[in-house]
Amino acid sequence: MNTAIIQGFSKLSKSEKIEAIANQLQLPDLDVSMKRYWHNTEQSLFDQFSENTISNFYLPFGIAPNFLINGEVYHIPMVVEESSVVAAASSAAKFWAPHGGFHATVIDTQKVGHVYFHFSDTKNILTEQWTSIRQFLLSGIVPYISSMEARGGGVKSLILDRLPEKPEIYFLQLTVETVNAMGANFINSLLEKLSELLIKFEGLEKVDVIMSILSNYTPDCKVHCYVNAHVSAFNNLHPAMSGKQVANKILTAVDIANADINRAVTHNKGIMNGIDAVVMATGNDFRAVEADAHAYASRSGKYSSLSSCEIKDDVFQLSVEIPLSLGTVGGLTNIHPMTKCSLDILAHPSAKQLMMITATVGLANHFSALRALVTKGIQHGHMKMHLSNILEQLEATEEQKIKANNWFADKIISFNAVREYLNVK
Repeated sequence: MNTAIIQGFSKLSKSEKIEAIANQLQLPDLDVSMKRYWHNTEQSLFDQFSENTISNFYLPFGIAPNFLINGEVYHIPMVVEESSVVAAASSAAKFWAPHGGFHATVIDTQKVGHVYFHFSDTKNILTEQWTSIRQFLLSGIVPYISSMEARGGGVKSLILDRLPEKPEIYFLQLTVETVNAMGANFINSLLEKLSELLIKFEGLEKVDVIMSILSNYTPDCKVHCYVNAHVSAFNNLHPAMSGKQVANKILTAVDIANADINRAVTHNKGIMNGIDAVVMATGNDFRAVEADAHAYASRSGKYSSLSSCEIKDDVFQLSVEIPLSLGTVGGLTNIHPMTKCSLDILAHPSAKQLMMITATVGLANHFSALRALVTKGIQHGHMKMHLSNILEQLEATEEQKIKANNWFADKIISFNAVREYLNVK
């Protein structure tokens, strides 16, 4: 067992970090492996994005073309490593374009943050003087919000409350509009300033601030997206099923996700396949988006589907409503060269437009997954796309890859089946 501690690791140069790891773990080729993926011109920029960087981890940057969204065509950048995600999004875009495409609406764009604190309020100062406290706090942050207000954003509300489960803990909830910025740093700076101001109000000197932090739960920053068509649009999706049968099976699949958490998690993961890929490509925080989406899926007290489906008068409609806190300015959007390319390809959308685009791709991947599940099965398309990865892993020659693709065109694909075909021991 290796128990040695590398002292002062963060102070080492990139090459020294690699050498330290290589020596301790006896990895003589680590230096070559890491330097192979250094960028010729942008490495110093990439090194600034994180700490203790020793190389870059590359992911595919793909395009899902021809998305018709609210009457306008987009070619959407996606960063994802999972086989078939881009293909599934592209397939859904192609399917829905003749049926009016995707329709999306931003419901709201407000975000919140909190200052949590202890205070023994025996004199009811907080409640009885809240109007004065609130005015004092809002006046104190005026200098910090003027530029955001000039862009159409700013503070929307400030309320005082306490946690029902822990009534000894109070909190301030600040609601903010950040326009085209995701706004995490802006909100956190405002909250920390509020915490400083709070203890300066006469009578609140003994307030014990626990923490000041934005919330990644943004139920009031969400978008609604849907597709609809007559059930006859599905007539050719399966040789043994009518379009109405396919549509009803998709409806039932959504009902199952609402009834069974075992299905709901994977059901929603299919939506996030598309959403995360666009979030990554545009330099936004996919971890925050994921956490927000799954919290929203649990808002009723039970984890359930992020999508809804209905069939009325033989018209099928599939929709998704999801919170998406995204930005098109600030953070990596201004400095990462590939993020800049993504926003160029999307014609420099506003945050609201990016919310609609992102939700649309989530719905597209969701539709493709449901369509596959109720017709040919999920593995038919997924494993076909995965075949190239298996062949690469088994170090197949170019000739073997061509022959294998032809051989498995109408067969079940698995790692063992491909290995047996190549006669790899």
